Amino acid sequence: MKTRLIAQAVVLIALGVALAPFTSFPVGIARINPTQHFINVIAAVLLGPWWATGIAGVIAVLRISMGVGTVLAFPGGMIGALLAGLIFRFTRNIYLAALGEIVGTGIIAALVSGLWVAPVFMQRSMALSLLIASFLGSTIIGSVIGLIVLKALERAGVVRLVEQRGSVN
Repeated sequence: MKTRLIAQAVVLIALGVALAPFTSFPVGIARINPTQHFINVIAAVLLGPWWATGIAGVIAVLRISMGVGTVLAFPGGMIGALLAGLIFRFTRNIYLAALGEIVGTGIIAALVSGLWVAPVFMQRSMALSLLIASFLGSTIIGSVIGLIVLKALERAGVVRLVEQRGSVN
């Protein structure tokens, strides 16, 4: 079972890194990447919060080393992945997991990035409203794609998304 988890994580990392040059673009001092958020939703649902957070961290390191990311990729990817994974763990609802990704990245990570990461590690300041808007735009697009991919995988019989009583999915 551990081998399967590692293999799935490696595939998600490879997908996130391979698509990053094509889906990453600058907005101010940040480089937003909707692919990261689609990977986060899938990893959160299929692998859990800790795996999703680790995957986001590895992708951030690789994106930065490739020049298609900044240090903002750490909070921008990891906070949303963690929140999405925790919410899915407790609700078993993919839509709430996607919402966790959106809130975690679009609001919490944008605030952490603007108030702490950019000033401390980049010696730059950025308008919080612009950072929140760009992070929200990126994560909404990516989270919707993640939901579409999860539903497609379920319909194809590749994954089985467990439903709980009262769940919307």
